[in-house]
Amino acid sequence: MRYRPSPQLRKTALGATALVALAGLNAPAAVGFAERAYHHYKINQPGYKAVYGHWDLLDVPPQFRINAIHAALLHTGKVLLIAGSGNDQRNFNAGKFQSILWDPSDNSFKEINTPKDMFCAGHAQLPDGKLLVAGGTARYEKLGGDVTRAGGAMLIKNEDPDKPRLFRKGTIFRGASGREYRSLFDVLVPRASKKITKAKGKGKGKNRAKSTVKVTASEARVYVEATVQGEKGISNTADQYEIPGLKGKDKDNLYGLAAKLGLDKKDFQGLREAYEFDPVAERYIPVDSMTDARWYPTLVTLRDGRVLAVSGLDDMGEIIPGRNEIFDPKTRKWSKGPDRYFPTYPALFLTQGGDLFYSGSNAGYGPADKGRIPGIWNLKKNTFAKVPGLTKADQTETSASVLLPPAQRQRFMLLGGGGVGESHRSTARTALVDLKAKKPRYEDGPDLPEGTRYLNAVLTPDDTVFTTGGSGDYRGKRASDILGAQFYNPATNSFAPAAAPTVGRDYHTEALLLPDGRIAVFGSNPLFADKDDTQPGVFEQRIEVYTPPYLYGDQSARPRLSQRVLQLERGGSTKLDASDPAGVAKARLMRPSAVTHATDVEQRSIELTIRRKGVGSPSVRIPDDPTLVPTGWYMLFVTNADGTPSHAQWVHVS
Repeated sequence: MRYRPSPQLRKTALGATALVALAGLNAPAAVGFAERAYHHYKINQPGYKAVYGHWDLLDVPPQFRINAIHAALLHTGKVLLIAGSGNDQRNFNAGKFQSILWDPSDNSFKEINTPKDMFCAGHAQLPDGKLLVAGGTARYEKLGGDVTRAGGAMLIKNEDPDKPRLFRKGTIFRGASGREYRSLFDVLVPRASKKITKAKGKGKGKNRAKSTVKVTASEARVYVEATVQGEKGISNTADQYEIPGLKGKDKDNLYGLAAKLGLDKKDFQGLREAYEFDPVAERYIPVDSMTDARWYPTLVTLRDGRVLAVSGLDDMGEIIPGRNEIFDPKTRKWSKGPDRYFPTYPALFLTQGGDLFYSGSNAGYGPADKGRIPGIWNLKKNTFAKVPGLTKADQTETSASVLLPPAQRQRFMLLGGGGVGESHRSTARTALVDLKAKKPRYEDGPDLPEGTRYLNAVLTPDDTVFTTGGSGDYRGKRASDILGAQFYNPATNSFAPAAAPTVGRDYHTEALLLPDGRIAVFGSNPLFADKDDTQPGVFEQRIEVYTPPYLYGDQSARPRLSQRVLQLERGGSTKLDASDPAGVAKARLMRPSAVTHATDVEQRSIELTIRRKGVGSPSVRIPDDPTLVPTGWYMLFVTNADGTPSHAQWVHVS
């Protein structure tokens, strides 16, 4: 039947039309009101929603509004939002670190005790459903003019082979000039190494050959700051620093070494600490700390369920020069990983076969000429095969990347991006690469509507990619937030417009798929609030939820799955407990997101083969490849011939 508006809606439309007609005779305010009234009427029509979808602002109680920096969907169906200090140094100084748990099923919220500043950490889904969160903020950046005390890195040396030494935060180091510096963190200096070389040859008495002992000092690095303010604390030359209070051999064996300690700009410093978030107990559990502190790291799941931590700023605020490490969820400990340099938050995806694909997307720190070329990283051999062909390869910072659905095809897409650092440049370019090709090479895809940084890209159950938000300039400068959204269809290699969001989103924005098929969007951290860049921006704490067109069709025909949890094995099969077995056209396993800084390397959509025998419920088979289906929790969606998805059924695959 053709849709007919109700009398009330017709009245609203006529009123809006009349106001538009009167606008030529009245004040400009009337024009604005009329346009807004008509727009509100139009976007709320069933016909419009069925084509473009619809946005709704969530009603979040004031006490649960936080600066969402990270978002992760848990297998309980709840969403963990992590702010840490929320890019607010006042919170950092006060030790106010926040996480919120949101349940989309009933729109309830719960505050979670957050032990450390997880602002700008990394995260990954673990095989048992816990979320690994590693790194974060140990110190906020200070621009040159804001630095009041000279400081920098100091190496603490230990020449004692018999014991390590722990120096607590606040330990004093005194140079030959008398200048004193105080450590800002605890530092553990290992014992020195000792090598005994046995003597060769024979002899007696004084002529007997003697063994030699070689001691090599150990070292550990710590950030120090002058005990006095201003230029009197500057040291422009390398110096050796004694540790007041030490006596005897300790005084000689333990000392500090530092080059220049100045008043120059100080970057953010990372944390070593790591935690698992338990979705059932709803709390953080400490695990073994990383060897390197990391701020802005990427955590990516490997074929065996272990997690690789890559890149980040260290405890000195310097980008880590290629040292990576691996977390084992069985032992909850870290070990050394293969060395390779990447800029911060590199987009690294597990590929079929076990290699990692670096799409070229990243989120900031690092030189423009290092570590930005896309390629395939073989972890076993630690080799890197470059992938050529990317247009505007100098504008991959703050771009988005996805493994296109279904994952079996191994096609990746890079969308938008901008120049390095605080560049005004942004690009509408998208690019596609097929890793199953004999010689993988990027090819241009369809352009976005305009140049876009910080775009969020979310896989949907109907095999499309929903993209939303972003800005045309660095952190939304010059009022460049983009109130737009669109769907990319891999089958047609084209974009289709979606309803426009009402909230602008740029830096520190996250978006993810919910189990009911909707998409939630959080955060945004603009530098300024006006087009002249004169008024400071305010962190966006509103949550907006998008309902795609596929949920506005005939809901009586929407497939329905049992909500009992399934435990399945790779290579195994299970019958679908669907309300309309004959209406099931496709089935997908979708890994839940863990996203920050437009970087979501967790999400993937895996095609399940549907098998039918007679008129009963069809069965689906789980692929037996752990590089395609890593152990863990997934959302099982089925769709009908119109692309309407079911509510997800949670499945654990091992």
